[in-house]
Amino acid sequence: HVQLVESGGGSVQAGGSLRLSCAASRYTLRNNCMGWFRQAAGKEREAVAHIYSSGGSPYYAASVKGRFTISRDNAKNTVYLQMNSLKPEDTAMYYCAAIDQRACTLATLERSRYWGQGTQVTVS
Repeated sequence: HVQLVESGGGSVQAGGSLRLSCAASRYTLRNNCMGWFRQAAGKEREAVAHIYSSGGSPYYAASVKGRFTISRDNAKNTVYLQMNSLKPEDTAMYYCAAIDQRACTLATLERSRYWGQGTQVTVS
């Protein structure tokens, strides 16, 4: 059973940066597509970014492109989301997800069985 744990959230002023991490326990993620999602209060969950198991073909939502960077370190079994130039509208609970395939599709990620508990990001 895959357990994903996010960390790195917090409160930051607009224009600041945060780096989120998603680590897996008792499971190796090197063969899994990984993604980040977020859900703001009163809004639907939205995909933020995803990355193939190889570390290639990153995808970004239009709202974060150019500001966020997804990366992974398969040796550390961890996926990261570097968030720069943060805006108040980035405020949300951020979740990571994994699927049992190397390549990513949004539809498959959204139906993932494997989700972390989330980490809160607040931008003021």
